[in-house]
Amino acid sequence: MAIEGRLEEVGLADICQLLSMGRKTGCLTVTDRSNFGYVYFRAGRVTFATVLNRPDRLGEVLVRSGVIAREDLAAAMDEQLKAPGHRIGQILLGRGKLTQEQLQLFVSQQIQEAVFHLFSWESGEFHFEPGRRPDADEALLVSLNAESLLLEGARRVDELSIIEKKIPSTDLIFRGSAEPGGKGEEEIVLTSEQRAVLPLLDGMRSVDDVVLDSGIVEFEVMKAIYGLVQAGLAHTEGDRREAPAGGTESTARELDLADAFYRAGMLEDAESHYRSVLDAEPAEAHAHERLAVIALRTHRPEEALGHIDARSDSDAGSVSTLRNRALALELLGRNDEALEALGKAAELDPDDRQVTLARGILLLKSGKAAGATVAFRHYREASLSEKSPSAMYFAYAILAAAASGDAPQAIRIGREGLTLYPASCPVLVNLGLVLERAGEVDAAEALYLRAVQRSSPPPQAHKNLGDLAYRRGDEAGARAHYARAVKLNPALGDDTYLKLGELAYKEGDQTEARTLWQRALELNPRNEVVRTNLATVPEVGDD
Repeated sequence: MAIEGRLEEVGLADICQLLSMGRKTGCLTVTDRSNFGYVYFRAGRVTFATVLNRPDRLGEVLVRSGVIAREDLAAAMDEQLKAPGHRIGQILLGRGKLTQEQLQLFVSQQIQEAVFHLFSWESGEFHFEPGRRPDADEALLVSLNAESLLLEGARRVDELSIIEKKIPSTDLIFRGSAEPGGKGEEEIVLTSEQRAVLPLLDGMRSVDDVVLDSGIVEFEVMKAIYGLVQAGLAHTEGDRREAPAGGTESTARELDLADAFYRAGMLEDAESHYRSVLDAEPAEAHAHERLAVIALRTHRPEEALGHIDARSDSDAGSVSTLRNRALALELLGRNDEALEALGKAAELDPDDRQVTLARGILLLKSGKAAGATVAFRHYREASLSEKSPSAMYFAYAILAAAASGDAPQAIRIGREGLTLYPASCPVLVNLGLVLERAGEVDAAEALYLRAVQRSSPPPQAHKNLGDLAYRRGDEAGARAHYARAVKLNPALGDDTYLKLGELAYKEGDQTEARTLWQRALELNPRNEVVRTNLATVPEVGDD
């Protein structure tokens, strides 16, 4: 079960302690609406952690620490550009520029720093998703004792509360001095961190810059500067000015934050930040792309189409964009235009199986069963080298074969689909429809019952079970299934409300019958049976 709440009510340290004691595995997501972090657990131990606006500087840390040369990092970054998704650490390891032990040491340090940073957050929200594992390569994962992290984190939080009285922001700029207020410099013994930091306090670098250029973790840099300030060896010079609202730096940060919310499935927050990006840069292609997808997921096809049309970058006519355009057009009932978009996508990449499948589904929905059958056959042929076709293919190929008059083939496809996807509700329901029409009512009913036993039962399965009960005179069973169907999908269809009305009328409840028939007429104003019923049964109080 997922765990969620607010940091104002439960501290992050308490949450981590509970996850550690419970030996939980999963991902703890933390957000304060201006930043975003993850902590991954495996059997109660921390394996990975990252904070969005504290980017992975592993390469820079390795250079500053003298483990690798600057040219080694540059070569690794060039290789990373050619192989997106590969991490710098793994590339350097593969090139023999560092050992596995060195990599683990520095990765462990970065993960610990991310966790310590999150411990300092006093407000925001948290969400724990059980079972979720990090995308990082196993070589970049660690196994840290959460209780040890909690103890060190508590110590740091206490120290930081003192340090922040002198350094309230990492945007502050300090200037170092070799004249410590009348004291001889030789009288002051500097730590190794202070010796490394002091030359970087040049009146131009912010604390963030010093962290980056020194390769030392943020807490130790702040602790070093605090000591230098207390000793009179450094003083505040100013505050780094943020980039303008529409500037590249702030836009990039906002885009990163939006992407983090998007990946976490927090679409409302993601949408808000993508819109902020567009306020600054109205033509930002990535923001338009993601907003189009969010609009599609939240059933706003007209808005999705607007974002797709607003793109003017080189990917505006890509396969993925054309597929999104087709889906938006399909949801708007503009099937011919949707098919045209899928046709263009197929021209760009004839081997894209998903485009072929989407085209087959749309042809079937447009009443072109023959064309759909051909598209599904092409999809199936292209899937021969794959593990298996998707469940969606089987669900719609069943209907295409049946609509083409080949019921035996539809049943064969359905049974193969159930072998591969025994819990797929669309396959269960569609095969049940074909079997029911072929006279195998008991087999069809068994499939519908399997479908309604799933955690998210399809309303159509309840509707079909209601129809079977209605035909055999089981009025109580029919009413129960119809009621469940319209509760799951109030716009399921006028036929369901028609029959619910007839059942209410038989029980003598004319008022309820009229209400249900009026709902049926709203869904289908051309339903003459409903009109006749309403004309025959007067409203209560009419003479």
